[in-house]
Amino acid sequence: MAAAGTAVVFVHGMFLHAASWTSWVELFRAAGHDPVNPGWPGEPSTVALARQEPDRVAGIGIDDVVTHYAQIIRALGRRPVVIGHSTGALVAQRLLDQGLAAAAVALQPPPIRGVANLAPSSIPVGWPLLRNPANRRRALSLTARQFRYSHGNALTTTESDQLYRQWAIPSPGRPVFELVSANLSRRSPATIDAANPDRGPLFVVAGGRDRSAPAAVVQATVRRYLASSAVTDYQAYPDRGHSMPVDSGWREIADATLVWIRRQLH
Repeated sequence: MAAAGTAVVFVHGMFLHAASWTSWVELFRAAGHDPVNPGWPGEPSTVALARQEPDRVAGIGIDDVVTHYAQIIRALGRRPVVIGHSTGALVAQRLLDQGLAAAAVALQPPPIRGVANLAPSSIPVGWPLLRNPANRRRALSLTARQFRYSHGNALTTTESDQLYRQWAIPSPGRPVFELVSANLSRRSPATIDAANPDRGPLFVVAGGRDRSAPAAVVQATVRRYLASSAVTDYQAYPDRGHSMPVDSGWREIADATLVWIRRQLH
């Protein structure tokens, strides 16, 4: 399979609209790829509409998101590279494990089932959402201050607030509950066969200042993948936070991703 012309499907994470991938889409198209950038199921086409109609995504879980993207991929008629960020990175791993992706890039993924997330920095990220059990069925929004803590802590306050105004949208609360309880359920949507020898190559990327997906937790996920003979590559950016694919330093990450894809799909 040649890298040029390969379909690339982008999967965003929670609290960011699909349009936050716009710079990546343009870069990958210019590089000869065929980018596909759908939102999550029920997600309105614009940031403004998503903020006006939050209930359209209320109650959606991780399995719903995986099924949604699986249907999109099957309609392509070919296996793409899937690039996901945050919860979207878990979705990318699920699609790779199912054989629907030729390769996957997981930017700052949450832990898969079997990996403990004991990082203190992640507690303030999830607690505002988890403290009310009814939030599982709701669509939830972050305040600018919460976004700064969870996504923009490695940025200036000005840049974090700008990203919040530009891309932040309500997201379903259910995935947060599913991720927190992943190790308590054999049917958790965070379950992946990390030893699967038949999957395509996987590139996992972490940020050293990431509070939502701490690098130590991402590394623990990578270690589980070492049980597979399939390619698993890892790279960490020590000074980057959870805003990695959307902030002013996005190009460094995107270029590294392009290089990796070309190396794998030559």
